Parts: sequence; structure tokens; C-alpha cells
Amino acid sequence: MEKKNVDIKAFLDADEKKDLLRFLTAGSVDDGKSTLIGRLLFDSKKIYEDQLTALERDSKRVGNAGAGKIDYALLLDGLKAEREEGITIDVAYRYFSTNKRKFIIADTPGHEQYTRNMITGGSTANLAIILVDARMGVITQTRRHTFLVSLLGIKHIALAVNKMDLVDYSKEVFEKISAEYLSLTRELGIEDVTCFPLSATEGDNVVEKSQRTPWYEGTTLLDFIETVPIHLDRNMRDFRYPVQYVLRPNQNFRGFSGKIASGSIRKGEEVMALPSMKRSRIKGIHTYDGELDEAFCPMCVTLTLEDEIDISRGEMIVRPDNVPHIGRDFEAMLVWMDEEPMDPGKQFFLKHNTNLTRSTVESVEYLVDVNTMKRQPGRNFRLNEIGLVRITTAKNLFFDPYSANKATGAFILIDPISNNTSAVGMIVRPLGTGETWQADVPTLDLTKLGIAPEHHEAIEKAVRELSRQGLEIKVIK
Repeated sequence: MEKKNVDIKAFLDADEKKDLLRFLTAGSVDDGKSTLIGRLLFDSKKIYEDQLTALERDSKRVGNAGAGKIDYALLLDGLKAEREEGITIDVAYRYFSTNKRKFIIADTPGHEQYTRNMITGGSTANLAIILVDARMGVITQTRRHTFLVSLLGIKHIALAVNKMDLVDYSKEVFEKISAEYLSLTRELGIEDVTCFPLSATEGDNVVEKSQRTPWYEGTTLLDFIETVPIHLDRNMRDFRYPVQYVLRPNQNFRGFSGKIASGSIRKGEEVMALPSMKRSRIKGIHTYDGELDEAFCPMCVTLTLEDEIDISRGEMIVRPDNVPHIGRDFEAMLVWMDEEPMDPGKQFFLKHNTNLTRSTVESVEYLVDVNTMKRQPGRNFRLNEIGLVRITTAKNLFFDPYSANKATGAFILIDPISNNTSAVGMIVRPLGTGETWQADVPTLDLTKLGIAPEHHEAIEKAVRELSRQGLEIKVIK
């Protein structure tokens, strides 16, 4: 009995240490998103017996897979309307784990009118699985979903060329679709793209390698999502600690509680409070399980300082030599989420991390046609529209561009009357006379070093990798 208890404890400890991958699925209607995820859960033996019994029963009653076959999409399409129409409408979340990793799946709808649902599902994702029907190839919806993925800053894409069984598992069809899609992602600046020939209904290359694609030398989709590296996606360079709550359980303890948005911090390090610019050092890093010597994103901790500094909710603790932009004016990409169109003269509450302030959309620079990715003029937003705006806030915010730091570059606009979330935004760049403090960035001048132009691309790729690991270098050609 004692050995069994030890084994269970060891299993739970190992399970707790697994990292978590959040990913979304997106594609056109009938590309097989829900079927693919259902198949992934089924073949990896992550369905309970009662779920399997209900799935078999529902497949006979409302399934679309054919007589005697299991409709794996029913594992995710839970709404009555979804089952009747055979489509995904709402974002369906599923959790499962393997021996290597934990997963949270967001199955997002493919229709253009549900763009906001995809934005919601992808806001926390590390990876996107974009489905393409092998018979149709890259279509307008594929381009729209890929644009939204790039807008959200998702760094990894798996292109799932589904329904390969309907094109006789043709290598030529797969290679043509892959080449066209890779050309699109290069335009959008997405570097990590992996292509898979799949059949969700038959299970080819989903969990097990298929004998029907002997020409495919890559891995299965499950192997890929188990091993795709995501630890470099977080910004570990810039320490940002928005204060959520001032903890004062007694007169001898005053700590600042919150979630580390990015970067890491150690006991004894010098920090600075914004906006007061007062400096101190980290006296203690406290958690529920005890005190730590070091903490990093996305941990929730309570920090104590060596000096008495007045810090309140909404303010931020950073390093003195690495401070975000401080200002009230910025440009941002906005995604409109409200049924009500935007009133150009209306004020909104803007929530940025733990900071809440009034704000105004000063101007709409342009709207983006999400199907063609072309810019067009506009004065206001309607549901699901996306565009570049200029925003002014009532008080200073502490922010970074979204491309550099998701945690401090994102915000939401809240309607002050209905309290609905009107829009989500990604900061592009600061405007006006705000202030920025940054440590000097080392420069690599390729011309002065006499490096031949044919080697520039390889060096820039290496520098980008170093940047992901926290070492920023500016390259001059």
C-alpha cells in the first residue's frame, strides 16, 4: 500500500511539472476542425467510457459520418444548432494531456461573422492548427484565418491538409497546397509553419503514421504538438509586474500582489515603481507555498520591498534600466466585438493589465478587409471589423508594442453604459510626447565587419533566435 501511495504521488508530481500548450483550430466550414480534434482525443485514448457511449449513441442519431461510423465532431460541437447544421458556432474548449504535455484546445468557428469568437479563442494560444480541404486548397477563409493568427502574434502554425483520402493521398496535391500556403505566411512574417497531410475521418497521420502516405517523411500531428518548443515564446527579457492588490494582513507586512506579466526577478535586485520612479530592492518573493529566491512569468507572487514606497493597484514595478513606454497616446489594431457599431465620439473604459482608465478613439486610420488583407477607409467599426486606430487615454499607461510583449501590449475597450466588451486591441506604437527608457542595444554592422551579402540572411536568422532568448541585437546592413 505504501509503495502504491508513493507511485501515485510521483505520478501527480510528474503531471504537475508538465508544461501547457494552448492551441486553436481554424478553417473553413466543413474543413473538419471538430472532427480532427475529436479524432485526436479518440485515438490518443483520452475519452472516458461514458463519453464514448454517448458519442456512439449520438453518432447514430445526429451524426454526419455515415452509417455505422462514429462522428468525432460531436465531441466538440455541443450546441443544438451546431449538431443540426454540422458546423461550429461557439468556441469549444477541451482539455487533455499526454505523457509529455498538457493541452487546452480552442475549436473556433470558421464563418466570417464569428471572427470575434476566433479572436477570443486565439488570444491565449501558442499554436494554431489551420485546416485546409485538400480538394479546395488555400481559399479566402484560409487567408483570413492566417491573417488573424498573425494579428494575434501566434508564432507557430500547423497547416493540416485534411481529407487527403478524397484526393487519393496525392503527394502533388499536398505539395502544391503547402507551397501556396508557405508563400502566404512569408508575406505575413510567420516563420514557424509545419505542413501535415491528414485524414481526420480515417485517422491518417493524426496520432499514428499512415501507410497510405509513404512519401510523407514528417511526424504525426500529435507528435508535433507534444514537442513544438514554446518556452522561447514568452518575453523573458523585460520584467513587467502590474500591481493587482496591496496585501496588508498586519502592520508588519506590506506586499504587492499580482501576476508577473513578463520577464523574471530575483531577491536583492533593484526595481523601480511606475509612475513615481521611486527605486528600491526586492526584499522577498512570497507565494502560497513559501518564499522564493527567483520568480518568472506567468507566476502569481507577492513582492516585498526594502523601502517604504507608495504603490497602488494599476501601477507597475519594473527594472530601472528597462522601462516600458509611459504615455497617453498610441496606435493600435482594434477588433470590434460589440453588436452595436462604434460611436466615433464616445468615451470607453480602457482596461490594460490592472489599470482602468477612460479613453477616446481619436481617429480610425484604416479598416482591413480580412478576406483580402487590403486597407480601406472608414470612420467607425461594426461587429468583427478590424482596423488601425489612434487612442488617447485619461491617464498614463505603461505599455510595450504588442509585437514585443503581448502581456503589456494588449487591452480591451469596455462600454461604460452596457459594460460590454466593445473591442480588443493590440498596441502598435506609441504616439505623442511619452517617455521611454531602454538599456542600450548592441549593434552588429555587417558592412563594417566585411561580411558578404550572401551570408546576411543566415546571420539575421541567428540574431532573431537570440532575440527570442532575451538577447537583443540590432543588425545594420
